[in-house]
Amino acid sequence: MSILAIFASLFGAFFVTVAVSPLFIPYLRRLKFGQSIREEGPESHQKKSGTPTMGGIIILFSIIVTSLAVTAFFNAMNVTLLLLLLVTVTFGILGFLDDFIKVVMKRNLGLTSLQKLIGQIFIAIIFYVIFQANGFSSIIAIPFTTVEINLGFLYVGFVIFWLVGFSNAVNLTDGLDGLVSGTAAIAFGAFAILAYQQEQFTLTIFCMAVVGAVLGFLVFNAHPAKVFMGDTGSLALGGAIGTVSLLAKQEVLLLLIGLVFVAETLSVIMQVTSFKLTGKRIFRMSPLHHHFELVGWSEWKVVTVFWSVGLAVGILGVLIGVFG
Repeated sequence: MSILAIFASLFGAFFVTVAVSPLFIPYLRRLKFGQSIREEGPESHQKKSGTPTMGGIIILFSIIVTSLAVTAFFNAMNVTLLLLLLVTVTFGILGFLDDFIKVVMKRNLGLTSLQKLIGQIFIAIIFYVIFQANGFSSIIAIPFTTVEINLGFLYVGFVIFWLVGFSNAVNLTDGLDGLVSGTAAIAFGAFAILAYQQEQFTLTIFCMAVVGAVLGFLVFNAHPAKVFMGDTGSLALGGAIGTVSLLAKQEVLLLLIGLVFVAETLSVIMQVTSFKLTGKRIFRMSPLHHHFELVGWSEWKVVTVFWSVGLAVGILGVLIGVFG
């Protein structure tokens, strides 16, 4: 695949996002699609109330347009792209419904946890059916070893757990200006390198389209944010990164490359478990980024430290994937 395809995907998505955002953000504001801030969140976040949300629509638009255009031009359109867009778009639609209920219907919690879970499981099963029908492997390889685990029909359970888990993990991480935009750009960039090394060019094009889209969004989402991606963006990106790891057969490496997302999720699980069992909290507030805010870190410091951690583990993950 020509390096031109990679740059076309990266810069194409970036410029689409940067061009569309100034047109779409005022539209969201006119529709009064403003973010409602939870009262139990950090007090400093109350000033963000009313900031336009559902900006994930812009990210999705950019990813879809760019990946379709570049794969079509370079004759790289195949079932891999179908699976990637299937999960990304449908998880994005699920997130859109959640955002719509919160913002327009004024139900601050959006979809119920059960409704969201049923939707995520349904999407994961559809993905698995197409995945299996096209001969993709159900083997999970363990880095630095010769161990390969063929889950067989149990792989459907793993796919459900993986896609549901990472879509929610990225969703939980989306709590500070630019946090998910930056960490997602790093994680998808790492997988783009791994996919290119595997000569999975369609996967590479898609990953670079996501990198370009979220970096373009970061222009407007960095502190102080002019727009939030909402669940529309975070659920889509979480589902997408899970799908990418499945197609790249680097499932285990996602635990490292996506360490920020994993840590945010574990902090919530630990906090809830500890409080229910002992009545005590481990963190001042969960997810983890809120804990550091309440410790006294500025929002920008939390974000840059988390970006730095994401970059470090992303580089390590690439090295393991290439040489391990």
